Amino acid sequence: MTSLRNEVKLFSGRNSLFVAEKIASAYGKPLGDITVSQFADGEIQPSINESVRGADVFFIQSTFPSADNLLELLLMIDAAKRASAHYITAVIPYFGMARQDRKDRPRVSIGSKVAADMLKAVGVSRVMTMDLHAPQIQGFFEVPVDHLDSSVIFIPWIRNLNESNLILASPDMGSSNRTRTFARALNLDMVICDKERKRANEIASMTLIGDVAGKDVILIDDIIDTGNTLAKSAQMLKDKGALSVRAMCTHPVLSGKAYETIENSVIDELVVCDTIPLKRETSKIKVLSVADLFAKAIRNVTEFESISSLFNTGVK
Repeated sequence: MTSLRNEVKLFSGRNSLFVAEKIASAYGKPLGDITVSQFADGEIQPSINESVRGADVFFIQSTFPSADNLLELLLMIDAAKRASAHYITAVIPYFGMARQDRKDRPRVSIGSKVAADMLKAVGVSRVMTMDLHAPQIQGFFEVPVDHLDSSVIFIPWIRNLNESNLILASPDMGSSNRTRTFARALNLDMVICDKERKRANEIASMTLIGDVAGKDVILIDDIIDTGNTLAKSAQMLKDKGALSVRAMCTHPVLSGKAYETIENSVIDELVVCDTIPLKRETSKIKVLSVADLFAKAIRNVTEFESISSLFNTGVK
């Protein structure tokens, strides 16, 4: 009997090979052959060097800066659509623009909606991503979205610490729901570091809601950008009597002087995922891979299996 399944092909953009190669290896299939030519003025043109006619195609590309990463993904999708691919999935471990999810002041764009519209316009059939800064961004897409959760990676790591004195902390009110989900799954207490901002990336004041005296604290967040919030939160937790402070953040944006900020802070360890490549190595940062999770999700999509079945960490 002839199989009705379409051939699966995985491709990567130039700046996501660091994670795409691991995803392809975990899936058990090599990355497809694609070339991105560049004109003298910087203009790019992807070219798929093998047939994708009738295939289920997965393009793996995190859309961290520069904006060329998003543009390259859009052009790859367009190339596959024009080459008669059957089904095109954008695998975006880190979805850039996710912090632009609402009109929080007059005359600003909603960048995540713009990015979603562009992906739909060029012909994407499905989007697979992880830990959107605001989960409701899924509603900006008019195609199915598989929203993977890094808790399936982080929670087992926390359990393996085998420490009895742990407490979880949210570095701000925006991360409190995420931290609470972890706390319920791990049966741990939590505290909140309530911050007031002067402006983006600048904190005016911070207050601790809860007690951390004599505790080993783990800060939970989805993105670390400049590192200022985590560094200030960690210092406040230590000042309030915490024995140690770790931080767990899915996406290591780490812009500006973030590496120096983390290295000079009281944070004992920063645990991140490889959705964005580290700009340099540091003894304080530990990287956990998302490759196995994305490979399983891709397999479940192609075999019409459940994605939610992958999240069996005890999170409710």
